[in-house]
Amino acid sequence: MPGRLTLCATPIGNLEDITFRVLKALREADLIAAEDTRNSIKLLNHFDIHTPMTAYHENNRYDKGRQLVEKMLEGTNIALITDAGTPGISDPGEVLVQMAVEAGIEVTSLPGPAACITALTMSGLSTRRFAFEAFLPMEKKERAAVLAQLQTESRTIVLYEAPHRLVRTLGELQKVLGGSRRISLCRELTKKHEQVQRTTIEGALAHYSTETPRGEYVLVIEGRSLDEMKAEQEASWQEMTIEEHMAYYLEKGADRKEAMKQVARDRGCGKREIYAYLNRDR
Repeated sequence: MPGRLTLCATPIGNLEDITFRVLKALREADLIAAEDTRNSIKLLNHFDIHTPMTAYHENNRYDKGRQLVEKMLEGTNIALITDAGTPGISDPGEVLVQMAVEAGIEVTSLPGPAACITALTMSGLSTRRFAFEAFLPMEKKERAAVLAQLQTESRTIVLYEAPHRLVRTLGELQKVLGGSRRISLCRELTKKHEQVQRTTIEGALAHYSTETPRGEYVLVIEGRSLDEMKAEQEASWQEMTIEEHMAYYLEKGADRKEAMKQVARDRGCGKREIYAYLNRDR
């Protein structure tokens, strides 16, 4: 009978945040796959857990992932842990889960700490809809493409950033999103010196131009206003002639009747007005 893969959320700072279910799973597993065994041994020692460990990280995620899947197919129960937080979120655990699912292995996740959710809920910004981007790509073109997409993102945006790249990222965000956009910068989450700085992108950039960033950051950024985007779109339609506006939809495959209806909707007037205008010389 195949084994099972159990994703175990571990504390992101405060050891008291570990759950009883996770402790039980770590003790009962046949093997623990850890992102950094040197880091995880401190956690296991603290809770007096002696389950064997093996390293599973970014650099060996495919080769080691296949080995772990083979073990589970042979009946081994594996618990997966990351350096901190919930496995599979912005870490190589995502690959192992995909491999296990494709192999027909049972996968379960034990809920617990996640830096992105912790920061989002205490940010003071909207939590109903959010977009989690983790770390922005390092490759220049890919990074530019993601930033361009964020320009029209109406959901609250959650990013991770390292201290040595924070000022650069804030500068890029200011260019793309504008300096007045609200942002919460969270660091040392769940720890004694937990800090949440609620400001604007411009304010954050000014602050860190004189103060050295320390620790890993979670950036929670206000999404773009839907009303603002709607107003901009309506303004852009008004810059076009009605003939140009009609041509826009006709080129997209709409028939004349549907195009008039859409133009009227865009311009905030009745379809009869558009019809009358287009037929004014007849």
